[in-house]
Amino acid sequence: MNNPHPIRKTPSQNSSIANVLIVDNDPRLARLMLEILARKGIRGIIAETADAAIHSLEKADYSLVFTSDRLCQRPGDPETELNVLKLLDNIKANSPEMPVIMLADIDKNQAANLRQAADVAVRAIKAGCCEFLLKPPDPNRIETLLDTLLPGHPIRNCDSAEEGLRTLYRIVGKSKKLLQTINLAKKIAPTSIPVLVSGESGTGKELISYLIHHNSKRTGEPYIRVNCAALSDSLLESELFGHEKGAFTGAYAQRKGRFEMAHGGTLLLDEIAETPIKFQAKLLRVLEQQDFERVGGNDNVKVNVRIISTTNKDLLEMVELGEFRRDLYYRLSGVRLILCPLRQRTDDLPELVWHFVNLYARQALRRITALDPSMMDIFAKYNWPGNVRQLRNVVLTSLVLGVGETLSLADVSWLFDELQPRTQEMSSTLAAVPCTNLGLGGIPLVQVEKQAILDTLRQTAGNKTQAAKVLGISDRTLRDKVRRYRRQQEPQPVG
Repeated sequence: MNNPHPIRKTPSQNSSIANVLIVDNDPRLARLMLEILARKGIRGIIAETADAAIHSLEKADYSLVFTSDRLCQRPGDPETELNVLKLLDNIKANSPEMPVIMLADIDKNQAANLRQAADVAVRAIKAGCCEFLLKPPDPNRIETLLDTLLPGHPIRNCDSAEEGLRTLYRIVGKSKKLLQTINLAKKIAPTSIPVLVSGESGTGKELISYLIHHNSKRTGEPYIRVNCAALSDSLLESELFGHEKGAFTGAYAQRKGRFEMAHGGTLLLDEIAETPIKFQAKLLRVLEQQDFERVGGNDNVKVNVRIISTTNKDLLEMVELGEFRRDLYYRLSGVRLILCPLRQRTDDLPELVWHFVNLYARQALRRITALDPSMMDIFAKYNWPGNVRQLRNVVLTSLVLGVGETLSLADVSWLFDELQPRTQEMSSTLAAVPCTNLGLGGIPLVQVEKQAILDTLRQTAGNKTQAAKVLGISDRTLRDKVRRYRRQQEPQPVG
């Protein structure tokens, strides 16, 4: 299948180029704006009407829109104000965080026109514009706005790709472990071997899966994702295999499943460890034979699908505990990629922070020129249980709630407290473990861990979220351990 919009690799040393939409039919303004954007390394696209602008917004990723206060739907159209409102309403509905700057064509030398400008400015702000400028705009003012809304701090990408004016994926970092994972992913991408991507929540497993698909021979074909953790046993079967009309209550028409939708391409089974054990046998058969029957149907559906699975659990441990089928594990893990947690790739922290500043500064309307060294020191020492996803939220919160051109935690005291290392709390928790049964040989570490967890749960009145925070582990890890303790306490059958 030929791709009409070829994938382009962006330079690994630079952030990707931002796109700005200029909605105006004045060639002199267009020339001025394009020259300013070019000096800043920003790509400018011109749309002369509201409809053309709306169409362009549907087809590409934009970071900023400049629009005239007078937009003609066609030459001689008198309803210019309605056309502007149509565009602004569309942006507000589909991209509410998109900054929009209105450019008004009003003579600044006449008092009556200045009053008119004030009225237009009020209407523009009420319609969602973040700034209002008179034509011709001051180039210095435009550049200041671009620096604030579209910072272009250089970052290092391990890998990235664009298709047309859309960014397909971008993996930020320079650490050795991340580069090793990227190189292995690219090596196996051209094959159809099944891949199991393991790693803690928030490490970017789905991003790596997307990279594999777009570097494979199946690029341009469907890339379908199903979240196995979000569906029950019965829903999972219908979602993956589809159903026939009348198969169950509410099945009013035939529906294709994700396997059928992914034919010729890639199917991502996200959080595969969450599939019920009974369903795993059905899944294994489909993976082996690449055919199935829709729920309530008799016709055999043949597919050709590459399988990528992700998990934040130790599947081998689950196999040993009888919680995951051994044969399915070996079918899924043709190649296993392991994403290391953020705490093991602290070299990437500055790159990631600047990356998120580039992405979210436009939401905060705040110019950032430096990172507070004390903040970065806290970041380097913190455990990051939520990994890159947690770092993204921390940067966004600091951007929105802070002030000044230096990004810091000084104005977000609760965030500062939350990011303090938990080692001291963990040590005091372990110190509280009763030592009366230690004996000469001590007790196994697993028993110390169990006692620490149970004591902490008692101290937090059974609040697992609070206990996990005190212990410095994730909610999911704590719940898994508690379930394991309960199974160990269940009476074993006498045979």
